[in-house]
Amino acid sequence: MKGMFSVKNKKIVITGATGVLGESMAKHLANEGAQVLIIGRTPDKINALVESIRVSGGQAEGFIADVTDENQVESVASQIGQKHVYIDILVNLAGGNMPQAIVGPEQVLSDLSVEAVSKVMDLNYKGTLVPIKCLFPLMLESKAGNIINISSMAAIRPMTRVVGYASAKAAIDNLTKWLAVEFAQKHGENFRVNAIAPGFFLTEQNRNLLTKTDGSLTDRGLKIIGHTPMDRFGKPEDLLGVLQWLCSDASKFVTGTIIPIDGGFSAYSGV
Repeated sequence: MKGMFSVKNKKIVITGATGVLGESMAKHLANEGAQVLIIGRTPDKINALVESIRVSGGQAEGFIADVTDENQVESVASQIGQKHVYIDILVNLAGGNMPQAIVGPEQVLSDLSVEAVSKVMDLNYKGTLVPIKCLFPLMLESKAGNIINISSMAAIRPMTRVVGYASAKAAIDNLTKWLAVEFAQKHGENFRVNAIAPGFFLTEQNRNLLTKTDGSLTDRGLKIIGHTPMDRFGKPEDLLGVLQWLCSDASKFVTGTIIPIDGGFSAYSGV
């Protein structure tokens, strides 16, 4: 069983790895023996994460690119191909939200910035599609490939306020399933695509929505905990088991799935 779940020596590209959840994932995979290739647009953050992994004995490299810019990602793909020839896995963590793409409790739809929604769609959807398109040829080199996208509870249930983010993540679910069929039918059973759908985790992006400055919960935070049977927010380490399973051969017959890691949020009816 231990060998079945191994990621040792797998070449894993991770985008958007410098956030709270991404950093935890990148460090875990490196600790498990994977070669972690990190793509991001902020050199200082990328370099700090790479150095942290190396100091701990892991293998990591950093590459600078805006994942929504096809030319930049193509350039990075070329660099990776020249050095590594192929990759095994792509984890698309790049994503996020912005205040102008939210309809607040005191706002109405006319207050929404369509431009901001477009930017959020670009960051989440285009920022997933572009790396897949540019890096997939490096999977074809070894006749096997594994892609893991990041969805959200907002894709499964359209959350109040976060209209742009919810729409973008719903598109990720659709893309994940579409690509799973496309790749398996055209390239064979060794190519698969899945997504992880985290529940509510405290990150820099949503901390102000869920907690007050004194650490107590906002009204939104209270509602979320009230609809989470496990009665807590997720912790970064809660994602690691499913991540490792999807990266490993233990899940080799799994494709086209969206896996909730949500403490039961998506199962709870509220009654």
